Amino acid sequence: MHFSRNAQDLVPRSARSMIASAVRAIFEQPDEAAAHEQLGHIAESLGARFPAVARLLLDAEPDLLAHFTFPETHRRQIRSTNPLERLNKEIKRRTAVVGIFPSRASVIRLVGMILAEQDDEWQDGRRYFRPETMTAIDAVVEGKEASPALLMAS
Repeated sequence: MHFSRNAQDLVPRSARSMIASAVRAIFEQPDEAAAHEQLGHIAESLGARFPAVARLLLDAEPDLLAHFTFPETHRRQIRSTNPLERLNKEIKRRTAVVGIFPSRASVIRLVGMILAEQDDEWQDGRRYFRPETMTAIDAVVEGKEASPALLMAS
């Protein structure tokens, strides 16, 4: 969403819906190869009319498509920043009640408690990732090295 907004800011208002659709088309691809191909095609087609958007797409390609290195069942959650934004909103809500903290340690205690509560919720309550799908992250595809994104996740 944030990338799409950044790309839309580089074009006139009349072309913003077209840019948003083009970015969505990249994310809706079934696999990493198709996404890279779609991104290249879109960057090439936009290059003449909107070179800044084409350059932004090509520069951000590794970051935009990083979620494709994860199992398909996880991609939707990974590519979205909604859970992170919701967690930040909760931290802001809970710290606003206190107002002024007496020390840095008290802030760390409160925010740490909020993060621990969220971790418990994701582990025991409404799981963000099912445990059986997490095993796919640990599996190394035969003939390939594990990607850096998968190594960091394990």
